[in-house]
Amino acid sequence: MALSGIQIYKLLPQTNCKECGFPTCLAFAMKLAAKQVELSACPYVTEENKAQLAESSAPPIRLITLTGGAGKGAGGEVKAGNEVVMYRHEKTFYNKPGLFIRVQSAESVAAAEAYKVNYVGMDLTIDGFALEADSPTAMAETVQAVRAVTKRPLILISQNPEVLQAGVSQLPGEKPLLCGADASNWENMAALAKTCGCPLTVRAESIDGLADLTEKIKAKGVEDLVLDPMTAHLGKSLALYTQLRRLALKNTRSVGYPILSFACNATDELAAASQAIAKYAGFIVLSEFRPELLYALLVLRENIYTDPQKPIQVQPGIYEINAPKPESPVLVTTNFSITYFAVANEVEGAGLPAWLVVCDAEGMSVLTAWAAGKFDAERIAKAIRGFDVASKVSKKRVVLPGHVAVLSGELEAELPDWEIRVGPREAVDLPAFMKQALN
Repeated sequence: MALSGIQIYKLLPQTNCKECGFPTCLAFAMKLAAKQVELSACPYVTEENKAQLAESSAPPIRLITLTGGAGKGAGGEVKAGNEVVMYRHEKTFYNKPGLFIRVQSAESVAAAEAYKVNYVGMDLTIDGFALEADSPTAMAETVQAVRAVTKRPLILISQNPEVLQAGVSQLPGEKPLLCGADASNWENMAALAKTCGCPLTVRAESIDGLADLTEKIKAKGVEDLVLDPMTAHLGKSLALYTQLRRLALKNTRSVGYPILSFACNATDELAAASQAIAKYAGFIVLSEFRPELLYALLVLRENIYTDPQKPIQVQPGIYEINAPKPESPVLVTTNFSITYFAVANEVEGAGLPAWLVVCDAEGMSVLTAWAAGKFDAERIAKAIRGFDVASKVSKKRVVLPGHVAVLSGELEAELPDWEIRVGPREAVDLPAFMKQALN
């Protein structure tokens, strides 16, 4: 049972030292009870009391990590869990659900492994592969074939523990997800998961069934579990996943685990996968590699799992558009992703060469950053000097966004050797401006 704020307060040192970042121990206790801070923020809580506070400080949904192979081209890891809210606007969602492709052939693995799409300056890729086999030999051979192509994390699927064991034996040092334990095989599956130290899925068609199995498996010493509700119906999935998240956030520990969604089993795979990303899957299995499907899901996932309090940003720097020459103009903008891509796409689409200096404005748009004091003449001049723009151009000419024309005089003082021009207010008007006013 989770402790209340007052109960937590009684176990804290009550010194009001403020080292945790809060004015009083009581304030820290209330935040701890609400799962909004970590117990480690208090440097003086005793070891004895830490044990009592462990349940209250633990996240409501257990963090599950799948790891892939090591070495060049390693796929790293996929994390799910540690979420603390129902809706992203309440705080944020932290661990993006992993997208796994069910293996059809070695060729499909290679194509999916090579897939990468650039979205607002980020490279988006798949997270791993799901493998299913009928026999130990087939599973071992499938794992070997996949590992020859990719090092990404894997999900191994079989109702037979011996088949899963054969797959795990080919993955030393890795942590694949074993799928899955149900009412008929949970004891053998739990024994395998405990021996190899891998996360295990728990399959049942109801919340009560899931809770019952997780408690039995936990009693066998297996803590890393993933829920598999076994439903492909969109309406039932939505209701069940939502109930599981709500119960987890109310500290129902028996269902406080990430959810595995087999979107590949649904009639409308795109709708099922999209719903699973939004509500509230931790791992999602797709039927096959289809770039058009994957692109839509990757972009949707990125949009949902961005921090609503932090705009999407691009890296500050100097960007080359259409192979600019030394005499090409220098354009200036902020590092708000939408602003950057609006400017870059218009200039690139018109076939005009230019140098684009992106200033660090903490991800704000031009007007917002200017109003907040994050985009001014001093910062623009600092960026131009810092990125050594002068060494790349023969004609020192900077084009300011039209919305901040008021900065032109100040920028002339900051950059006396440069010609300062004021461009249009909207990115769509840049090509015409560059053709008419900069030639």
